[in-house]
Amino acid sequence: MSDGWGTGEERGTVTRGWRDPKRYLWPLGILAPASALLPSQLVLHTGWPIFWWSGVLIFFVAIPLLDVTVGADGSNPPDDEVRDLQHDRFYRWCTFLFLPVQYAGLIVACWLVAFGTLSTVDRLGYAVSVGLVGGIGINAAHELGHRVERAERRLAKIALAQCGYGHFVVEHNRGHHVRVATPEDPASARLGESLYRFFPRTILGGVRSAWVLERDRLRRRGRRVFSVHNDVLTAWGLSVALVALLTLVFGPVVLPFLLVQAVTGILLLESVNYIEHYGLLRERTATGRYERCSPRHSWNSDHLVTNIFLYHLQRHSDHHANPGRRFQTLRSFDESPQLPAGYATMVLLAAVPPLWRRVMDPKVVRHYDGDVNRANLAPGAADRLRARYPVRSTADTGVAVRG
Repeated sequence: MSDGWGTGEERGTVTRGWRDPKRYLWPLGILAPASALLPSQLVLHTGWPIFWWSGVLIFFVAIPLLDVTVGADGSNPPDDEVRDLQHDRFYRWCTFLFLPVQYAGLIVACWLVAFGTLSTVDRLGYAVSVGLVGGIGINAAHELGHRVERAERRLAKIALAQCGYGHFVVEHNRGHHVRVATPEDPASARLGESLYRFFPRTILGGVRSAWVLERDRLRRRGRRVFSVHNDVLTAWGLSVALVALLTLVFGPVVLPFLLVQAVTGILLLESVNYIEHYGLLRERTATGRYERCSPRHSWNSDHLVTNIFLYHLQRHSDHHANPGRRFQTLRSFDESPQLPAGYATMVLLAAVPPLWRRVMDPKVVRHYDGDVNRANLAPGAADRLRARYPVRSTADTGVAVRG
């Protein structure tokens, strides 16, 4: 798996006539940004203001129910088909089309906020709905930002501009992927760390890391930090320009709306980050360096519906083991630790820390054969976790087991 395409032995069987069974499901991902266009029409035809909160209803009610109804996927592309699948431009257009729909929803929302008759509660619900789209837009940017093609990386910055999170591409690619599942990574949640303690650590740590990474890159190239070559500054500049343009067109009344939707999108992204590596830790080798990231260092969920809406983000283990793979080629591994539900459900669970700990902490400990000391422990919770999950070594097997 070192080359990202599987070993020669794995490629030994040639598959004739194979076709991606999800090929024509991927355009359904456009329904996610389209949900920002739905509220006005739903309210108009029903008279029910609850539909200003349609994003919440879709992402946290409809999708979890569909995950349970439709079930898991589990199908992987044959290894001899991966190269053709990787270069099939149909899949690129699935992510390209996300952006115009995303921004159409944002512009329509600003128009309704500026010239409509929405109450304060309606505006709040609409802002949250649009912000959830922006958070999923960060995921689309995540897919585009991993590509070597310059045009796709530029599209990633545009997708991130709505939430003001343009530094994400720098930090995610050059920071998170290097430090993932280690205490040094601000985007890897620690065992015993609540979602609400994770938020400030990952948000502030991500900004700081992105700035340092970009500053050091520019200095190595002999360029000024404060210049158009700084990817962090240019990405933030796009957000400033977007807010300025929308304010100029629709007036200052849209500023609170834009702020709420941006915060919503950021919190959704970081909630997903919290889920993806919770408690997982790469071991140090004899040289003192961390072992290479493997499928065991990311939580997976192969629920089909959420995977379609998130472009296989839930197949996170393969993404980290082989970040060059495009979303349509990502595989599911038996060795990957599995979440009990899709990301949408797990975000709701993470929002209630006692429930989250009851479900996930035992899973982390079992993943490490009962030895809690092998997990990525939150410093403030380490003693409590060791007391709750004591370990003893069996003399005959040398395996740590729960006491």
